[in-house]
Amino acid sequence: MQPIFKWQSISAVYRVIRNCNTVQKNIYQSKRIRIISSFLYKSFHSTHQIHEHEHVASALRNTKPKSDRDTLQYFVDMKQVRVQGGKGGDGAISFLQLWVNERAGPDGGDGGHGGHVIFQVSADVKDLSTVSSVLEAESGEDGHNKDCFGKNAKHNIIKVPVGTIVRDTEGTILADLDEEGMMYIAARGGAGGHGNAFFKSNMNQSPKISEYGAEGESKQYVLEVRSMAHVGLIGLPNAGKSTLLRAISRARPKVASYPFTTLRPHIGMIQYDDYEQIAVADLPGLIPDSHKNKGLGITFLKHAERCAALLFIVDLTQEEPWTHFEILQYEISQFNDKLNDRPMIIIANKVDLPEAKENLKLLKEKIDLPIIPISAKMGTNVATLLKEIRKLYDLHFRKNE
Repeated sequence: MQPIFKWQSISAVYRVIRNCNTVQKNIYQSKRIRIISSFLYKSFHSTHQIHEHEHVASALRNTKPKSDRDTLQYFVDMKQVRVQGGKGGDGAISFLQLWVNERAGPDGGDGGHGGHVIFQVSADVKDLSTVSSVLEAESGEDGHNKDCFGKNAKHNIIKVPVGTIVRDTEGTILADLDEEGMMYIAARGGAGGHGNAFFKSNMNQSPKISEYGAEGESKQYVLEVRSMAHVGLIGLPNAGKSTLLRAISRARPKVASYPFTTLRPHIGMIQYDDYEQIAVADLPGLIPDSHKNKGLGITFLKHAERCAALLFIVDLTQEEPWTHFEILQYEISQFNDKLNDRPMIIIANKVDLPEAKENLKLLKEKIDLPIIPISAKMGTNVATLLKEIRKLYDLHFRKNE
């Protein structure tokens, strides 16, 4: 009986399989070379070179779904705190007793020093929400016998954001922490007390006295963040500031049909495809005579003062919307004349509604400034707004870096 396969046919099949493996290996290597070359080509492109060719980075689209509930977190830019330094350890009263000498002399050690409360600037902290209202440092350890000193307490280092201003309760500025790594000792810890070994002298060989540890400093401060965001949203109540912040970032401020839904500022981050991030603040609504402390008054205007650029949002569904922009400019100029000199963008919101079309034409006739019509709720022209914000950021912020 003859075998089914011959040696010649087996070798031919083996050659075919080997050729197929070689072809697959070459294809894999060619793909790998293309991938590596494309990676190397991209890695040699810097952001600075891209901007030289007048290319504006595109904002990234949020692929992860957001929660439907309103966020309970908000930006804390001012807080009053009470700081307490650690108490120093008490000195010990002790006498050394040996089997050959029952009166070997005093050996009470000193107490350890109490810890300080220190404010340290960190770029990882964005607001004062992580800072407690009462800040205390640890106390030093008491002294022991055999001349053992107590251990010094660790300092309580509190992280604060860049641009934090430290004031006393009377409003006097004590420190301006504007660089990362800067430190300010808010409360010093008490010194440790001396033990009876410290008081030994020729006149008194067996002192029976020691010192109590000193109390730490107790003070009150008002912490204020000077710069809260790159861009601030300014507008009258119900102009659509919170809705716009929801549309361009992952922030979830409260949105409702009644005025003053935003009582405290919210911060949202706009992310771009070149890994740049721009902070946008949703500020409380502004009303006429806010500079006279009506409504939220001075509290609102302080928030606007800490933003480097301003976005004026005008509701196109209201009668004579150009007067709203004039009110906004007048109020911030009465508070600080330099606010009108900052870079700004005028946004005409709610362009999707029928009554907004005619008001948009009148607004462009009354105001001789560039206007970006958008619909924050429907997403109309939001991409154009994000590009304009990036151009503003590249022009006024990156130039100073």
